[in-house]
Amino acid sequence: MFNAPVAALLIAASIPLLYLFQRDLPDMGMSLAFAPADLEEGRWSGLFTAMLVHGGWTHAWVNAIGALAFGAPVARLFGDRIGPTIYLLFYVMCGALATLGYGLIHWGSTAPMVGASGAVFGLIGAATRLMGVAPGGAVLALTDRRVVAASIAWMGVNAVTGLIGYVPGADGAGIAWEAHAAGFVVGMLAIGPLARAFGRPAARAPARG
Repeated sequence: MFNAPVAALLIAASIPLLYLFQRDLPDMGMSLAFAPADLEEGRWSGLFTAMLVHGGWTHAWVNAIGALAFGAPVARLFGDRIGPTIYLLFYVMCGALATLGYGLIHWGSTAPMVGASGAVFGLIGAATRLMGVAPGGAVLALTDRRVVAASIAWMGVNAVTGLIGYVPGADGAGIAWEAHAAGFVVGMLAIGPLARAFGRPAARAPARG
C-alpha cells in the first residue's frame, strides 16, 4: 500500500472526500442509499450510488484504508495503460454485485444500506489470489492452500462481525456482512478471467499422480 498505483490511491482518497461532501447534503446522502425493496420497484441506481456514501468518518476511513491496502496489488496487476479503467470497473462491479447480493438475501426490506465495504471486500477477494505472487507471476488458483486458508479466515471474521453486529464507529448500525461475503466471492472469481485478459494468467492447480 506504500507504493500503490495512482488508480488505487485515487479510489481510496475518494471515499473520505465524498463523505466530506456528503455531510453537507440536506439528507446526509440517504437519497443515494440502497434498500432491497428498491429492486421490487425497479430502482437499480442504488446498487451503484450506495457505495458513494458512508455512515460516519470511521466507516469511511476504514473502507479507504482497506481499498488502499488491498487495491494496490490489484491495480498493479492491470498495469498502466488501460489498467486504471479496468481497475475502476472491477471496483464498481464488485460493489454493485455485493449490494445486489445483499438485496436478494433481504428481499423486500426497506432498511437502507450504505458504504463501499462490498467493493472493498471484492478487492480483498482478488488480493487473496495475489498473495506472495511476484510481478509477472501467475494468479493463484482457487484451490491453492493459501487461498483456501485465507478465504476461510476472512469469512470467519466476517461471520463473527455479523453475529456480533457491532464494529467501532458504526454508531449502532447493522453490519451488512452478507454484502461483504458477496463482494469477496465476486472479486475472487472475477480476478482470474480479468488477469487472463488484462494482466497475468491464472495458475493451474498442480496435478496429482
